[in-house]
Amino acid sequence: MLKKSFFILLAIAMVAGLILSGCTTAAPSGQQIIVGMCATKTGMFAGFGQGGAYGVQYAVDDINKQGGIDVGGTKMPIKLIVVDNESDPNKTATLTEALILTDKAQFIVNGIDPPHIRSQAAIKCEQHGIPHITGNGPYEAWMTLKGEAPKPWDHTWSVSFAIATPAPEGDYRHGKPGFTMGEAYLEALGSLATTNKKVAAFATDEPDGRGWYMSITPLMKEQGMDVYKVDKEFGLVPEETTDFSTVIKEWKDAGCESLWSNCGGPVFAALWKQALAMGYRPKDVFATRAAVFYQDIISWGGDLAHGVSNEMFWNPGIKNSKGIGGVTPQSLADRYVKDTNLGYSQNLGFGYAVVQVLADAIHRAGSVDPEKVNAALAETDMVTMYSRVAFDKDHYSRVPVAFGQWIKVDKPYKYENPVVLSVNEDLATTAKWEFPIQYK
Repeated sequence: MLKKSFFILLAIAMVAGLILSGCTTAAPSGQQIIVGMCATKTGMFAGFGQGGAYGVQYAVDDINKQGGIDVGGTKMPIKLIVVDNESDPNKTATLTEALILTDKAQFIVNGIDPPHIRSQAAIKCEQHGIPHITGNGPYEAWMTLKGEAPKPWDHTWSVSFAIATPAPEGDYRHGKPGFTMGEAYLEALGSLATTNKKVAAFATDEPDGRGWYMSITPLMKEQGMDVYKVDKEFGLVPEETTDFSTVIKEWKDAGCESLWSNCGGPVFAALWKQALAMGYRPKDVFATRAAVFYQDIISWGGDLAHGVSNEMFWNPGIKNSKGIGGVTPQSLADRYVKDTNLGYSQNLGFGYAVVQVLADAIHRAGSVDPEKVNAALAETDMVTMYSRVAFDKDHYSRVPVAFGQWIKVDKPYKYENPVVLSVNEDLATTAKWEFPIQYK
């Protein structure tokens, strides 16, 4: 009788403990959520991969500090497995499949990468029914690749930006300024009225570069810019090109006072070194993709990055953004700078946010079943480290964008990248645009 009473009292105590703790228990030993990331940690797009991997890891760490994700009343920690695709689309496909089949990854995440890299992960995730949350470069290039895919990417969800395509009606961003790169471009192009309006457009001929070239040059022409030989796709070159002297000479001889480009960091570095050696010094230089990340621009050496402009997605001053457990954009950036001795990476915000989105969907689904989580992702509407995320019918959530510029500073890190032009309320202008560039 005493023994029976003891077990009754024990059961009552256990139930009371669950009530007091919010009915959430720790996961049984070995029960965890396996998340895979196939990142561009080395190779041409290493600037993307490093910041993105840190952002994902920081978010996972912050979730695990709280015991993990609450899944139907049980706290389940995340096990993160990161592999390096070396900026190779083919390796992305192979490694993503290995994460799913060998490492048993239940979900795949990533910060922003060029679209032809992420598309290979999307194909494999669709093939195996694995939810995939990622940044993927511009909407226009992504939708082209998505449209060419053998089957719809119903399991891929994009937190990324658009060049010129506005948010659809019904989306909270519809009609709001600063949610397309084109709006940031227009602010800059307006300042070019003080030049001769002759623009050199340059891009590598792959989905990201071509998509940008075909989107931005009509916008420039609408603003009265004379884009050099755009009808002949001049300046659209193979990605493996190393000698740019012919195109540079034509730009210089034609008096192009502005240079706008989209290519990988190493390609732009080679182009820009050759341009300066040949005495070509435009009044403004815009290098989308190539100049987004500190790791890329610092590798150019010397003062080559000073004055080069870039698209601005995320920075420590972004408003209406929050992390896990009180983490802020500024504290996240400080953490990265301390760990790497580099200037902050814009991809921190992307990487951190996709993990928040995944954790929220798992919690709302109350399950790690991929189809239940995928259904929950469709209903996502939350504030993350990278602003508010809510997906449209294309599984796309547009992010705020603005215009930044690299300025050399006397600090432990050699350059800062303030917002110099913006029409978005979450990315405020914090510095004056150095125009024309004061070459060092």
